[in-house]
Amino acid sequence: MVNTTTEAKLLGRYIVADPRICHGKPTFRGTRIFVSDVLEMVAEGMVWETIIEQWHGNITKEAIAEAVKLSSEAFLKHADEFRLEPVAA
Repeated sequence: MVNTTTEAKLLGRYIVADPRICHGKPTFRGTRIFVSDVLEMVAEGMVWETIIEQWHGNITKEAIAEAVKLSSEAFLKHADEFRLEPVAA
């Protein structure tokens, strides 16, 4: 049976996946800001205060911290799927 629910799934206190918003991609609650966009900014070394400014204060440090924590947990759970082949020296 295929699950065709249109209900939002809370992925954390600040993160939601709602099939009615941004095609169900994880966003910060109450926004259309993709969690992946913010994580890319963090990965590029952008200061969190700058990220918050870029999104006009629509996300918080706590929301960014939750996104980082959840992505870290997901990576650790699936780390074997990201393994690269060793490079010969």
